Amino acid sequence: MHRKQKLQETEPASSSGKLWVITDGKAGDEAQCIGVAEAVGLPFEVKKVSPRKPFSWFMPRGPIDPADAPTKPDSPITPPYPDVAVASGRRSIPYLRAVKKLSGGKTLTVCLKDPRVGTGAADLIWVPSHDKLRGENVLVSPTAPHRFSQERLNEARQNVWPEIAALPRPRLAVLVGGNSQHHTFTHADIDRFANALDQIGTARSLMITSSRRTPEPLAVRLKSLAAQGRHLYWEGDGPNPLLQYLANADGIVVTTDSTNMVGEATATGMPIYGFSPSGGHKKFDLFLGTLREMNILHPFPGVLEGTTYEPLDSTPVIAQAIRERMQHHH
Repeated sequence: MHRKQKLQETEPASSSGKLWVITDGKAGDEAQCIGVAEAVGLPFEVKKVSPRKPFSWFMPRGPIDPADAPTKPDSPITPPYPDVAVASGRRSIPYLRAVKKLSGGKTLTVCLKDPRVGTGAADLIWVPSHDKLRGENVLVSPTAPHRFSQERLNEARQNVWPEIAALPRPRLAVLVGGNSQHHTFTHADIDRFANALDQIGTARSLMITSSRRTPEPLAVRLKSLAAQGRHLYWEGDGPNPLLQYLANADGIVVTTDSTNMVGEATATGMPIYGFSPSGGHKKFDLFLGTLREMNILHPFPGVLEGTTYEPLDSTPVIAQAIRERMQHHH
């Protein structure tokens, strides 16, 4: 009761034409929110929340950490409140609800992915089509929002980095994830994947990027492959080349341990070849199955004969829905 009282004591205030991204710091969630914020076109701030235990244990259902109350000096949710707040990730949901209440209902709240507390968690919710949540305020699309807009991709094609322009065509972007909660790259997986890349690399230029999750034995094989010439391998130093790799690729090889990586690849309209490490999850299977049915995703190793398609990008669709709701919200 005391916590609710604190929230009600704060004077509601909102600032015109501002947007907040509320995130618990998970890179994939934050990138989705920022992609939507950029597409909406409002000036935005990223508000990072780090709730302590035991408060984090009860999220998304519980309250915010009392240490983050708006009256506290280091609170991430002090007024004035924005016109729009976009959040993703279970620890951010209580803060999204709090901002709605603290603003006197003035802030339009948006949740990306199933908030796991029903459709009342936000004014607008986006979920991928493989999630079950549905409702009047729920948008559904096959792939997640991201930062790779058609404008940014076209700009990257017009301003190709010299090291990419020097690569003979055809060029393949190779997006490599790694071990996760549901997937593991076994020694057999690493051999099968690296050997397949070796084979296709004899007639194609490879632009390879790995992640923090990439197992060291696989990273060593990728680095060795890139050292053979006519290939690039980004190890994390200097500017991230992913936009350039995607924009200037004739096809994309991607490991299917990340729906975000696969979804980002679909923004290019280029054929995608998915390598499946050991493990899996029903939601991943549904997502990948949808893209296979659309003739966008093809198996890797396999015949590299996929065709182009109309790029998929839910980001502008979500942004337009936010702008429409802003017009009627107040």
